[in-house]
Amino acid sequence: MFITVSGQKGGVAKTCTSIHLASVWAAKGLSVCVVDADRNRSALAYAIRGELPFSVVPVEAAAKATRSADVVITDGQASSDEEELRHLAVGSDLVLLPTSPKARAVELTVELARLLQIVKVPHAVLLVKVDTRQQRAADEARAALQTFGLSVMSSEIPLLAAFDKAESLGVAVFDAADDRGRSDPRRMAGWSAYLSVAQEIECLISKPLSVVSRSINPLPMSA
Repeated sequence: MFITVSGQKGGVAKTCTSIHLASVWAAKGLSVCVVDADRNRSALAYAIRGELPFSVVPVEAAAKATRSADVVITDGQASSDEEELRHLAVGSDLVLLPTSPKARAVELTVELARLLQIVKVPHAVLLVKVDTRQQRAADEARAALQTFGLSVMSSEIPLLAAFDKAESLGVAVFDAADDRGRSDPRRMAGWSAYLSVAQEIECLISKPLSVVSRSINPLPMSA
């Protein structure tokens, strides 16, 4: 299974999503490899802080490192360049587009989805950094994305400090703890969310491409 996590700008939880999906599938006993294709090497920096149950390699080492992997997840470069996106996405079973519930983030995702439609790669949107106290914003973002014909994952990733704690330790959110070693009380909410996303992805990639990636409505977006 080949998954690419992509976005048009940084700060959209690409690396967080790559690391946590890898953690979920590794916990299921699969051999997983995360390929860091971002110039900032965010996934490699995440991994070096702790011990993850899977390998994280730079894109230059991907050919050899991924040979025996059951799951390959590429943490893609934040870019809107069609040719660069083509190189990263072609061959993927699914390109996942993490998107926060903000108007500009939704607009950028719609633009990126148009490029993915051109290169004919299946893709789906994952709403991230969802503040449960402002669920209406997430619901409106979901509706806007679906208006443009995008497939949006049913699962959402909540906005949690536990993810920041996990990143600083180089671990999955399941093991998030503060400076005194106390487990974050919300860590399981984050872990459960990614468990659900992984399950959805497994279902999505078993469907025909026409189900996963639908045509995008050319109507202008209001935000």
